[in-house]
Amino acid sequence: MAEYVPLEIPDNPKLAQNIVHFGRALRRAGLPIGPGRVIDAIDAVKAAGFTNQQDFYWTLHACFVNRPEHRAVFAQIFRLYWRDPRYLEHMMSMMLPAVRGVQEERAAQAAEKRAAEALLDGMQPDMPKPEEDEENEETMVEVDASFTASTKERLKTLDFEQMSTAEIAAAKRMLSRLTLPVKPIASRRTKASHLMARVDPARTLRAAMRQGGEFDGLRFKKQRIRWPNLIVLCDISGSMSQYSRMVLHFLHAVANQKGAGWAKVHAFTFGTRLTNISRHLANKDVDAALAAAGSEAQDWEGGTRIAACLHDFNRDWSRRVMGQGAVVLLITDGLDRDDEYDLSREMQRLQLSAKRLIWLNPLLRWDGFAPRAGGITAMLPYVDSFRASHSVASLEDLANVISAPDDRGELARMLAEMRAAA
Repeated sequence: MAEYVPLEIPDNPKLAQNIVHFGRALRRAGLPIGPGRVIDAIDAVKAAGFTNQQDFYWTLHACFVNRPEHRAVFAQIFRLYWRDPRYLEHMMSMMLPAVRGVQEERAAQAAEKRAAEALLDGMQPDMPKPEEDEENEETMVEVDASFTASTKERLKTLDFEQMSTAEIAAAKRMLSRLTLPVKPIASRRTKASHLMARVDPARTLRAAMRQGGEFDGLRFKKQRIRWPNLIVLCDISGSMSQYSRMVLHFLHAVANQKGAGWAKVHAFTFGTRLTNISRHLANKDVDAALAAAGSEAQDWEGGTRIAACLHDFNRDWSRRVMGQGAVVLLITDGLDRDDEYDLSREMQRLQLSAKRLIWLNPLLRWDGFAPRAGGITAMLPYVDSFRASHSVASLEDLANVISAPDDRGELARMLAEMRAAA
């Protein structure tokens, strides 16, 4: 028999009102909860009673959770709202720097920060109010609005490594809303069509034979279309760790976006070894997905063996995930420290297997960047496009040109500099 555990109820002693506020917090965190579910939850608690902690948890869980990916969010919000008010104060102190609260030295679990944001929605630290001045009121609003717009534009172009914790959180929210659309590929195969397109002689004759040779009209066909795979090879070595974390947030949004067009999104990380993290990106919760990917990739912020990792991909994964028409995003600074394999040969094999090979290099953020490193000069001749990946704006540009077959980014300029230096 479960042991009785007294519950710590929030300050408001009205149970029904607390359940209403709890449902609102779940809705702000992304759960599809409406008034009907809240009413059902109140009735269910009334029927089940409010005496045992475990029974109360699963009663609300049965009313509010209907998808596996919502379980972690529900668990964390339940903890913050009903069981651990001191941790809510801790999360407030992390999210609102002007508030001083209890700060425990431990890492946040999956969905905790999103749960705290839902509960703290609209709460701001107490700030001194300026003296009321009716004459300056309109001017102050205009200044605040322009400041907000300029701050957003500045954040888009800011280097990921130069961002503060608050700016990184805002940038991640921007990246979660980005899309990476792709155009379909016309196949040589055809399928039946009700529109008057191309005549299908075979289907026309078969239909006539089924009716004793009597012709009753033409049959038509049209081209099938198929969608390419997106393959991502992401460098997680020490010089790339911050950029890789931001790009993986972007890829999680792409992998979970319906209607984007990609057949499948396959993601691999590499530093000193190659790791397939594709299955982790399928998790709808971005915190849990990236935490699982990080725990599997044991070479975060380690060394760089680009040639060896590309060799492993070409040998073990290329035929399994590439297919016809695959687009490959290679995210690395190109600073290879491996002499075991021929980097040029591995890049050539990768390019021949892909429809397009796009290299995203954060070093392009520097105006004086030149392709002088040995790894960069070995890789550049075998890519189709060479672009930066150091900011939200650079990833927005990628989304605009990924389906453009003639886009080369900075590749032509870099190859010209290589030839001039040779």
